Amino acid sequence: MNCSSRDINRAILSYKKNITAFARDIIRIPSFSTKEGKLVVRIKKEMLKVGFDRVKVDRMGNIIGFIGSGKKKIMMDAHIDTVGIGDRSAWKIDPFGGVLKNGVIYGRGATDQKLSMASMVYAGKAIKELGLEGDYTLMVVGSMMEEDCDGLPLLHLIKKEKLKPDFVVITEPTNLAVYRGHRGRMEMKVVTKGRSCHASAPERGDNAVVKMADITKEITALNKKLKHDKFIGKGTVAVTCIECKTPSYNAVPDECTIYLDRRLTIGETLKSSVAEIKRLPSVKKAGAKVEVLYYDATAWTGLKVGQEKYFPTWVLPESHKLVQAGVKAGTVALGKRPVVDKWVFSTNGVASAGRLGIPTIGFGPSNEIYAHTVNENMPVDHLLKAAVFYAVIPQYL
Repeated sequence: MNCSSRDINRAILSYKKNITAFARDIIRIPSFSTKEGKLVVRIKKEMLKVGFDRVKVDRMGNIIGFIGSGKKKIMMDAHIDTVGIGDRSAWKIDPFGGVLKNGVIYGRGATDQKLSMASMVYAGKAIKELGLEGDYTLMVVGSMMEEDCDGLPLLHLIKKEKLKPDFVVITEPTNLAVYRGHRGRMEMKVVTKGRSCHASAPERGDNAVVKMADITKEITALNKKLKHDKFIGKGTVAVTCIECKTPSYNAVPDECTIYLDRRLTIGETLKSSVAEIKRLPSVKKAGAKVEVLYYDATAWTGLKVGQEKYFPTWVLPESHKLVQAGVKAGTVALGKRPVVDKWVFSTNGVASAGRLGIPTIGFGPSNEIYAHTVNENMPVDHLLKAAVFYAVIPQYL
């Protein structure tokens, strides 16, 4: 590197006040999926303030800050949308208050995962001020709508906006470990059809809900037979919602639908997972229809987007250059070798690595166990360590 680890850590520490203030501002601006526009404006202002070479907002509304114009292209991604807050009375603090207490910032999106943006932006400042630029182009991305459809924003950036990186760093929470993969997932529905009649004489009809009862039991039992990978974990399937169509509460329903969350381990694909459900005896007996769901929505910019709800599994070998670069950068940030592991949940890596085969790793502040909870939090110390990591990893690539 062009300067010492001590210099980089000292520079990031000198930004602590600004990083904290920016992170608290980020929490104060609600940014639910498809409604991220106000936060994009705030992030753009900070990127320009700290010296990014240029800042772009694409057609979908993703914000990209650029540093350098070198040959090697490195993309760092934080999705800046969040889930809702649920029951407001369950929160002990204002989810949009940007509360700072004992060195920890609380609020919706603190963990998952928009505060990584504060670390990335100030990593950019360190790169500029310490002369860490080289033969690379750094793209710092604040992506949209990941909570609704993980991978969709990176697919748009890479396929539609033609911003194809050589390496991707996902900044979802890893508790400051280097993550090199996770299970994939997909969403399906199963539909049974029946024949309605008056509920006083149910034998005259064909109850679609009763048909579905056996299907749900067999799908639950299917879990025991799904594949297991030593590193990435086991495939799972769960019935997550059930609904039916009926003329009234005193009529036999003529249609029933269940929705499935399918987590995919190594060797499991969209095709194989659909086939597993179709082969179930209860599905065959009921003549049920099995479909993969499709996501479509309108971004905050007005652009209509969508894709099939299949998000492939991905794993990068521990020996890969990018993983090893992450270990070196993590060592600078932490003062010791970081843990190398995997996520339990899914990330935008399903697009960069899962669909497009671009080498991808993860390194992020906070712990994923707080994601989507009413006590989402971010230690300021994690933000500083993550900023060091993001500033130095380009040097190792």
